[in-house]
Amino acid sequence: MHGYQLSKRLTDTLGGFWRVSYGSLYPTLRRLEREGTVEKVFDEQQVGRRRNVYRITRKGEEVFLRLLQEAGTETSEDNRFRIRLAFFKYLAPDTRIRLLERRRAYLEDRLAAIKDTLRARRERYDTYTLSLMEHGQVSTEQDIAWLDGLIQAERNRTGDGAERPRARRALRRKERTA
Repeated sequence: MHGYQLSKRLTDTLGGFWRVSYGSLYPTLRRLEREGTVEKVFDEQQVGRRRNVYRITRKGEEVFLRLLQEAGTETSEDNRFRIRLAFFKYLAPDTRIRLLERRRAYLEDRLAAIKDTLRARRERYDTYTLSLMEHGQVSTEQDIAWLDGLIQAERNRTGDGAERPRARRALRRKERTA
């Protein structure tokens, strides 16, 4: 697929969590091509101006799956977790559960820290800071409940993880035809 299609697909998949700028997309595609994770192919059906069309390589699939399986926990990882979650269908069920449980543990630690801070310093905060801290507590509690639901749903699914190879084949098929 060419850059515009890739940008559109990422926007459709990730919605408001992440926006791609063409100023970063094309340098990233060139870097990925140098690394051998994507390759440039010519779209023979394209009439008129030639566009650079990119396709993921086998090495690219391996890197993609490895990146999805990494589980960061720092606050800066919040958006990275959401992006990974959008592509969870490419992971084995046990890997999905492991990543969800790791995220839940991180959020439980965050919640404990918020509660400790509120207990120790509540009277020192102005109305807005206190409101922000309470909002953080409620949001974190909701995120934990949401993760609990995802973990339970994943555990309740039947099957032996056959979804992953099917999803991987679908990824390659989409990249070949785009």
